[in-house]
Amino acid sequence: MSLATTPLWILGTMIVVVPTMLAMAGPVIARRVIGLPRLATNNEVAGFKFATVGVLYAVLLAFVVIVVWEKFSDAEADVSREAGAAATLYRLIGGIDAPTQQEIRDRLTAYLTSAVNDDWKAMETGRSSRKTTQALTALYATVLAYQPKDPRTTEIMAEILDQLHHITEARRARLVKALGAVPGVIWLVLFGGALLTIGFTFFFGTENLHAQSLMTGVLALLIFSGLLVIVAIDRPFTGTVKVEPTGLIEVIDDLSRAR
Repeated sequence: MSLATTPLWILGTMIVVVPTMLAMAGPVIARRVIGLPRLATNNEVAGFKFATVGVLYAVLLAFVVIVVWEKFSDAEADVSREAGAAATLYRLIGGIDAPTQQEIRDRLTAYLTSAVNDDWKAMETGRSSRKTTQALTALYATVLAYQPKDPRTTEIMAEILDQLHHITEARRARLVKALGAVPGVIWLVLFGGALLTIGFTFFFGTENLHAQSLMTGVLALLIFSGLLVIVAIDRPFTGTVKVEPTGLIEVIDDLSRAR
């Protein structure tokens, strides 16, 4: 089971709670091993260096959080665009001949049903559903087989093909986003930088050890909470926090009621 598919409460315990508790124990261990007098000599010089390290890591962490949140929002928008195009396509079909009209509606319903039932399961592992692809291909074949009989139906078919293009484009966009936005090297820098930034605080020495341990815990809590957000939403269609096919389901319901 990967991190992306782990329940959120387990993920929070693994990434936030346990590391924060270990971070709070760090100053205590460093105090016992090194001693307060030697640690106190680092305060002035290490303070300037820690400020630089902290700012650099904070900028990186904030940048990645913003990127994954934008990708998550874009994934929601892709699903909405796909649902909107499907709803428009359904209404446009009413302007063509009845036999072909019903056949295209059946193909559209089959595609949307497969997208909800098959594509979403496949996207949890970063893949696409072959069955959904075949349903989309069948929808295209049915639409392209229709021969317009007058200028009015020609215009309607042009718009139907345009909406079908939007459906295909939106599906391709969500399939790409299902793979995640953060590459492996960034994950290495994020977690490595978190350990270095928090570990830096172990080498300061203050008279009040409890206060120092608490400050380290607060810093660790903020850093690891940011990492939790990144892990939870990096893959928009996987895990507890994910984009649901709500818009597509509503279009399917509309088609069912129309029948």
